[in-house]
Amino acid sequence: MRGSVIFQPNRALGFVSNHVPAYVRYIESRNENVITTCVGKSFHVYGANSFRLIRVGGLHPEDIGCIAADGFLTYVAAGNLIYGWRSSTQLRKTYRGHAKKVHLLLPFGKHLLSVDENSLLKIWFVGTEEVYLEIPFDNDKFEVSTLMHPASYKNKILLGSCQGGLQLWNIKNAKLVHTFKGYNNKIVVLNQAPAIDVAAIGLQNGRIILLNLKYEENVMELSQDWGPVTGITFRTDGHPIMATSSTNGQITFWNLEEQIIVSTLQAHDDTVTSMKCFPNEPLLLTTSPDNSMKLWIFDLPDGGARLLRIREGHGAPPTCIRYHGACGRNILSAGEDSSLRIFSTVSETMNKSMGKASYNRKASKKHRKRDDPFRMPPISFFTSETTRDKEWDSIAAAHSGIVQVTTWSFDKCRMGELKLVPEAFQNKYRTDFGVTVTALCLSHCANFVAIGYSSGHLERFNVQSGIHRASYGKPSAHDSVAVRGVSMDNLNQMVVSGGAERTIKWWQFKHNTSTPIFCLQLSEPVSLFSTHRESAMIAVALEDFSVMIVDCDSRTVVRKFVSHRGPITDMCFSPDSRWLLTTSRDCSIKVWDIPSAYLVDHFRMPQICTSLTMSPTGDFLATTYVDSNGIYLWANKTMFSHVSLRAINPEAEAPLMVLPATICDENVVVVPNDTVMETDLEEAMETINLNYESPPQLSRELITMSNLAASRWQNLLNLDVIKKRNRPKQPPQKPKSAPFFLPTVSGLDFQFDLNGTEQSSAGNDSRILKPTQVEQLTSFGKLLKACVSSNVKEFHEPIEFLIKLGPSMVDYEIRNLSPLDGGSGSISVMAAFMRMIITVLDSKTHFELGQSWLSVFLKNHGRTIAEHMELKVLLNDLEKAQMRGWAVLEEKLLYGIGVVSSLRNFSA
Repeated sequence: MRGSVIFQPNRALGFVSNHVPAYVRYIESRNENVITTCVGKSFHVYGANSFRLIRVGGLHPEDIGCIAADGFLTYVAAGNLIYGWRSSTQLRKTYRGHAKKVHLLLPFGKHLLSVDENSLLKIWFVGTEEVYLEIPFDNDKFEVSTLMHPASYKNKILLGSCQGGLQLWNIKNAKLVHTFKGYNNKIVVLNQAPAIDVAAIGLQNGRIILLNLKYEENVMELSQDWGPVTGITFRTDGHPIMATSSTNGQITFWNLEEQIIVSTLQAHDDTVTSMKCFPNEPLLLTTSPDNSMKLWIFDLPDGGARLLRIREGHGAPPTCIRYHGACGRNILSAGEDSSLRIFSTVSETMNKSMGKASYNRKASKKHRKRDDPFRMPPISFFTSETTRDKEWDSIAAAHSGIVQVTTWSFDKCRMGELKLVPEAFQNKYRTDFGVTVTALCLSHCANFVAIGYSSGHLERFNVQSGIHRASYGKPSAHDSVAVRGVSMDNLNQMVVSGGAERTIKWWQFKHNTSTPIFCLQLSEPVSLFSTHRESAMIAVALEDFSVMIVDCDSRTVVRKFVSHRGPITDMCFSPDSRWLLTTSRDCSIKVWDIPSAYLVDHFRMPQICTSLTMSPTGDFLATTYVDSNGIYLWANKTMFSHVSLRAINPEAEAPLMVLPATICDENVVVVPNDTVMETDLEEAMETINLNYESPPQLSRELITMSNLAASRWQNLLNLDVIKKRNRPKQPPQKPKSAPFFLPTVSGLDFQFDLNGTEQSSAGNDSRILKPTQVEQLTSFGKLLKACVSSNVKEFHEPIEFLIKLGPSMVDYEIRNLSPLDGGSGSISVMAAFMRMIITVLDSKTHFELGQSWLSVFLKNHGRTIAEHMELKVLLNDLEKAQMRGWAVLEEKLLYGIGVVSSLRNFSA
C-alpha cells in the first residue's frame, strides 16, 4: 500500500521566509515591486503593494541556498544545481556543473555568475546553459563570501572573502584588475552606494566602510556595537540615510552627511537576513528567519520608520492547534514563541496574530521584543468555544511550567486581562512552587473553565469574571497526583477527570463536589484526554501507548486500541464521531474506525507529529511537526470520491508520506532529480498543463443545453419588443456598402461569400440561367434544400449555420422559409426545417435553441402549416418528439424537487 487510504497532501500554511535572503525587483507590467522569499524547498512571490501571495515556485530536490532574478528568469540554487524559472512556475533552464553547494548568485546581463562552497566562480550563458568562464579560488587564501557588480564598471565584479580580502575582476577575460588592502575580518556584505565608485562594505566585527574603488580610499568608516553587519541599504528618495542590520534583529539608520546615528529600530526577533530600500520611495523591506516579512515607511516626525505592512507566521514550531468555529475556516495555533495565531484555510491574507503571552502587556510594549522580561512561557495546550465569542474571552490557555491560566479573545484578537490562579497557589499562600497546569476544559456554554493541576487539584472558574466557583475533591481530586485530563458535558451536569493514579472520576458539576459519584479503575495511568461532546465519548490515552474510548453515559470502556510504539502526543475525533485519529512519538498517524474497532488507515511522517485536529466539516486534517513552523493540511478523500475502507493489521509497517507543499500538489511543479532528461521534463510539464475538455454530451439519457449565452435564444422570443424599444430617434444612416465584387455572408462572424468564385473556378461561365439560379433562397434555405436532395437525416450543416447567427438573422432566415408570406423559400424547405427540429429534439442536444427556433417557426408560419398536408403530417411527429424530450426533463426536475423537499423536512 502506498500512502494513506483516506488522506492526501493538500497544502501548508504559515510559511513566509527563512534564513535565505529575499530578492526584490521591480516589475513594470505590474507597476509594483515583487518580493521573492525562500520557504525551504520552494519559494514565494509577493506583491509589495499588499503583501499578497502572487505565486508559489516549484519543489526542488534539496533546500534552496540562494535566490536571484533578472528581467526574464528567477534563478534558484538548490544543492549544486541552479534552476531558472519563468513566472515562478515554468522551469526553463537548469545549470549543471558545480561539485559543491551553490551559495552565491548574481545575474549579469546575458550571463549568470555563481559561486559554490569550493569558491569556484562560474559564468554561464543564460540562454544556452553553457559555461563561459571558470575562475577557481583557494579557500585557504581567498574564500569568496560575497560579490557585487560596481555601477558603471563594465565587465567588472567585486569579490569579498572570509579572510577580509577584496578583489576586482574582469570577467570577460578572467583577469584580476586590482587587489585592495585587506580588513583582517570577514566581509559579510557588499553593496553599491548611490554615489559612483563607492561601495559599502560590512564586516563580521560590526564595521561599516564606504570605499572609493577608483582611488582606494575610505570615504567613511562607521561601527555598530551590537554584532556583525548582515545588510546594508541606502535611501534614494532624497535623504542621505544608510541603514545597516545586525544579528540581533536591530536596524540602525545613519546620517551620512553628519556621520551620526539618526535612529534605531528593533525590527525582528532574529537576524535580519535581507534589507532593501525601494528605489525612490520611503519604504524599507526586511525579512528574517523568525518567519516574518515587514515593510517600513519613513513618515515619523523625526524621520524614523514605522511598520506599514507585515506578513508573518510562527517564529518557532507550533505546540497545539485546534479548529475554531463550525465552518472549518479558522485554525487556532499556539507556538513555542509564546504567540497565539489564527490561520485561515481560505486565504492567507486573513491570517491574524493575537499577540504573545505576557505577564504585563503594557510593560512589554516598552521593552524590545527580543529581551522582553515580561514574556510568559509558551502555550502548551488550550481550549476554545464559540458560544460567547462576542461577549467575553473564549479561549483558555495553559503555559509550560507555570500555574497561571490565561484567557484570550478570538473576536478582539488579543490576550485577555484574566490570569486564573486558585487562592491556594497564589504567591502569599503558596508553599509548593512546582505546581503547574496539566489539563483544562471550557464548558460548552463558554461560561466556565475546569483546570487540573499537577498536584491533583481540580478547580472551576468563571471565564467572564475570573471568580473561583468550585473545587472538586477533598483535599484534592486525585490524591496528590497529576490531573491528566478534564472533560465537561454539553448540559453542565458532569465533570470527568483522569489522573495519574489510574482512575477516571465523575463529579457533579455544581452540587456535592467534594466526592465523586463514580470511579473507573484503569490498568495504566492516564496520559491524555480528547472529548466528543455530541456523542458523550472520551478518548483516553494511557502511558502504555494504548487508547481507550469511554462512554460517559454508561461509564464503561467501549473500545480499546493498541498499536502505537511511543507516547501518544495528540488525539481527535472526526466530526461524526466515527473515526478516532491518534498520533505518537513513533512518527505515525493512525485512523481507527470506532463502530468496527478496526484500524482503517495509518501512515508515517519524517518527523514527530506534535498536534492534530480535524475540520468540523470533515474535509481537512491539520497537523504540526517538530522543528517545522508551518501547519500542514491533508484532504479527506472520502468527501469527494468513494473510498473502500478495510481492516489493517495494527502491527503492519505504516507507509511513509511526504509533507504537503505550500499549494495544492496537483498544481506544484516538482523538479526532478539530475538523472531525468530534459525531454522527459518537457513531456511532464506538457502533461501538467493539459486542460480537460468536456465531451459534447455526457449521456444520451440526459438533456444537454448549448453553451451559448442566454441572450442568443431568449431575445429571439421577444425580438419584436426589443426592436421597438431600441428604435432610434433619428432615421438611421445608410451604411457604406461593400464593393459589388466582395459579397459577404450575413452572420456574427465577418466572412466573404465565395460561392460565385467556386462556380467560376469550376469553369461554369455560361450566361444561360438555370432553375437553381432563379430560386431566391437564403443561405440557410440552400443548406436545407441540399439536405433534402441528398436524403440526409442528420442536418449537421444547417444546425451549425443557425447556431453561428445572431437573434435578428435567425429570425430573418426562419421568416424567409415560406414563399406564401413573401419569402424566398418553398414548402419542401419548410418540411426540411421541421425534420431538422425533430432531429434536434431527439438528439437531446441544444435543447433550448431547438425550442426557441420552433417557437419562431410556429409563430410566423402557423397558417401555412395548416394549409399544407405535408406539413400537417410532420406536425404530429414534431409533437411526439417534443413530448419525449419534455418527459426526460420533467422526470429529472420532479426527482430533484423531491430530494430537496425530503432534505428540508429532515432538517426541520
